[in-house]
Amino acid sequence: MKKLIGFSLIWIGTGMIIMLFVSRFLTALALIAFCLITGYKLFMCDC
Repeated sequence: MKKLIGFSLIWIGTGMIIMLFVSRFLTALALIAFCLITGYKLFMCDC
């Protein structure tokens, strides 16, 4: 569980750094939606 939380925190921090450089709202919203959908699919995949 600690590894999962650490992995998540690393990528949350990375996302925050990226958002510092993205100033457009729609681009940021699209990036957030892409990451959430991709993360959900990867996490919930039964493959």
